[in-house]
Amino acid sequence: MEELFNLATFSPLSLTNLAINLLLSIVLASSVSWFYINYGRSLTNRAKLARILPVLALVIVLIISIVKSSLALSLGLVGALSIVRFRTAIKEPEELVYLFLTIAIGLGLGADQRWATVLAIAIILGFLFAQTLLSPRSAKNNLYFNIATADGDNVFNSINQLLQAHTASADLRRLDQTADGVQATYLINSPSNESLAALMEQLKSDFPGSEFSFIEQDNSLGG
Repeated sequence: MEELFNLATFSPLSLTNLAINLLLSIVLASSVSWFYINYGRSLTNRAKLARILPVLALVIVLIISIVKSSLALSLGLVGALSIVRFRTAIKEPEELVYLFLTIAIGLGLGADQRWATVLAIAIILGFLFAQTLLSPRSAKNNLYFNIATADGDNVFNSINQLLQAHTASADLRRLDQTADGVQATYLINSPSNESLAALMEQLKSDFPGSEFSFIEQDNSLGG
């Protein structure tokens, strides 16, 4: 009976320590957010995800600070989290890295491991920065271009001539002839955004009713 009573006993929570941990989590998580926005390589909206990282760290610090004061609360947290389901898919592995990094900040500070947390975050961000310097970004204008248009006289030659006029190179990767028309896929190198915009306008003019898309090579399978 005495053991059950001890399970429900709460250790006093220092409000001063909690405030310090919350403020420090804001600083560290905001640093991670800034780093992710400026040096991340995700194709998704990095600023949108970065905004929630400090809030996530604050919530975890609060949860860990409360449940560590009681074993009963810790067991209750396990039960509560077992029924939580998240439906939002993580599209890119890099997002998971920064989410787990933020969770680590919350766990470390919630457990009052301040210096260890600060040191670990500094080393991790330093490693990510060095990795960014040693592996430069690939050219943004290296794109897959896909076009589907109605069949006609010399339509394939017309597409090739148009690409030669507006791109530095155009490498044919796939060509399909269907009952509805022609579909072709190229790996193109556009020298500038202006050239890409001019290509799009020319495509609309020369191939009305056609469908075309540009996909960054790094976001594709193959290439």
